[in-house]
Amino acid sequence: MSLLGRLRGRGAGARGAGPRAGAAGRDGAAEGEDLFDEAFQRRLESLALAARRLQRGRQRGERRSRKLGAGVEFADHRDYVPGDDIRYLDWSVYQRLGRRLVRLYEEEEDLSVHLLLDTSASMAFGSPPRLRFAKQLCAALAYVALGNLDRVSVVAVTDRPAARLEPTRGKRRILRVFEFLRPLRAEGATRLEQAARRFVAEHRRPGLVILLSDLYDAEGLERALRALRYAGHEVAAIHLLDPADETPDLSGDLLLVDAETGARLELTATPAALRAYRSAWRRWREGVERLCVERQVRYAPVRLGTPFDEAVLALLRRGLLVR
Repeated sequence: MSLLGRLRGRGAGARGAGPRAGAAGRDGAAEGEDLFDEAFQRRLESLALAARRLQRGRQRGERRSRKLGAGVEFADHRDYVPGDDIRYLDWSVYQRLGRRLVRLYEEEEDLSVHLLLDTSASMAFGSPPRLRFAKQLCAALAYVALGNLDRVSVVAVTDRPAARLEPTRGKRRILRVFEFLRPLRAEGATRLEQAARRFVAEHRRPGLVILLSDLYDAEGLERALRALRYAGHEVAAIHLLDPADETPDLSGDLLLVDAETGARLELTATPAALRAYRSAWRRWREGVERLCVERQVRYAPVRLGTPFDEAVLALLRRGLLVR
């Protein structure tokens, strides 16, 4: 059974036992609420301006690749062979040495940014609900990447058939991102390894993969990160943390029910039990961070309740969208 981020309390003394979605639905938004209204879009514009200031000096849409081709940055020479484009002959070398050499250049290519959004049932919990906050973070990161002329795709991560937004490019495509994110609901179980392997099979070209999740899948997380890194992807894990998970307001006799599996646990929330839980939770979170460091994955914890634009700027300062 997972930690309290996936548990619901029932029974005597269970009121307030662990994080709940409150008035929000399984899509993470309150009834009738639009997460991507005009006010949100205005904040995205301000965020994009701030992001450009942070990234000043880097050419948008240009990342130096390891491939050699017809780029702008000189890399090396090779001998001319019939059929080569004579425009790339190095005439200065030919005049000095009499050798016909072709100039090689480093190609420039856009970055593929893949946003993997955890939509399992545990994401309905928190204050604000994790999925609501994660959708806004996802939209903001997509907007910044689209503004940089990067290719952006979004994949919903759960044990169900994956909903996906195919790679798109251009700032105006943010409306497609909004349309994709709006109907996503928090349901199903967390299967990070399964989702990662499916993603790798469908995306052969290495890119930047950003996982937004509560990471309540200890064994699956390690195997998922291994699969993504083995496939050559750069990986970042945005860890959505609810303070109520670390210090839950519990008392009395409780029946805890796993929101994803339905597994049940009866316990009495004594001071000693709560101290043991808090200690175990901190060890678990430190273990997640240590795992990411070992796997060369950028680990970025974000606490629920942080204004999304502040959270995104903090992520950009960490170089999240730079490969």
